[in-house]
Amino acid sequence: MESRQAWIVVWATFVCLGLIFGVSYSFAAFFESFAKEFSAQRADVSWIFGLCGLVYFVLGALAGLLADRWGPRLVCMLGMLLISLGLFWTSLAQSLSSVYVSYGLLVGLGIAFVYTPSIAAVQPWFSKRRGLASGIASSGVGAGTLIVPVCVSFLLAEMTWRDALQVMSASVLLLGLAAGFLLKRAPSLEPLLNGELAGLPLLEALRTPTFKWLYLGTLLGAPVMFIPFAHISAAARDSGVAEAQAVGLVGLVGIGSLIGRFAIGWLADRLGRVKTLMLMQCLMGVSYLVWAGAEGQLMFALFALWFGLSYGSIVSLLPAICMDLFGGRAVSSIIGTLYSGAALGNLLGPVLAGQVFDMTGSYSLVIWITLGISALATFSCWRILKHPQKQH
Repeated sequence: MESRQAWIVVWATFVCLGLIFGVSYSFAAFFESFAKEFSAQRADVSWIFGLCGLVYFVLGALAGLLADRWGPRLVCMLGMLLISLGLFWTSLAQSLSSVYVSYGLLVGLGIAFVYTPSIAAVQPWFSKRRGLASGIASSGVGAGTLIVPVCVSFLLAEMTWRDALQVMSASVLLLGLAAGFLLKRAPSLEPLLNGELAGLPLLEALRTPTFKWLYLGTLLGAPVMFIPFAHISAAARDSGVAEAQAVGLVGLVGIGSLIGRFAIGWLADRLGRVKTLMLMQCLMGVSYLVWAGAEGQLMFALFALWFGLSYGSIVSLLPAICMDLFGGRAVSSIIGTLYSGAALGNLLGPVLAGQVFDMTGSYSLVIWITLGISALATFSCWRILKHPQKQH
């Protein structure tokens, strides 16, 4: 039976992830304000969000290394300070280039310092119910994506965008530091501080066939994950779905993701986490067949929920799988390195899908290419089962 402190870490991580991804996805609420204030083209403003995502995915490995050395509490609290500072600096910006630095780089760096160390902090506290704990903790991403943008929209209706950013900055500072302070290092990792081994070191883990297949699966699965966030609303509008319902599809993805993150732990703890990852990767690809045949609001809504459930399940499983396969010695840095595989998919997947659509005038080719990529990602997950990993 896991301790009370273990569940405190789970819910502290839930709050941390809710805050950082709420901040990240609230960018859309400020999009038009930035464009008008700085007389910028939409493409120029869009790069802010892309830069922020690239930074927190790529630098997750650095954050993991720091967390393995100094513990999740210190690194996550530093990350919250950086996010708060970045938001406040953005509220004072007088040019778009300043926002690139304050929001794109500084907020992105802060998210990197919170994301990997917080989700990795959960894993060593659990054994039998690790999948459930990881699912609950990572559901903070879905909760933050649903709740924070709504709160930001309310703020923008009552005050200027600069004042709203300052309120966000203060909120992250207070709530973020409090949640980060609760991220205590698991007792199972204490022997490491005395020089004893507890799992594989980072470089040794990276050389294993297991990690290579897991990384390949993450790299290939990333475009499958990120394309719908950029294109599903546009595809629905093209099919005659009303504007409000088309925009609301991303919210349905969030709801599906939230359900998946909560529910998948129960299945994974019984079926096996790698087998469940393979199943969810396959189901995420198959969901694109629903998109291929979608013509009305109902079918697009079914796709959004199905896709969201499988997407959320995959994201919640990866940290627990890293702990299962490689132990706790370098779990934060291993997870951070694994997440770097998602960076290219986050940055290039939606862009390339848009280019294919521009050339063909349809998402059909995008869907079939994505199905092929998903099949390769599923195969990579299957190969992990062929390379049982010893931690010690």
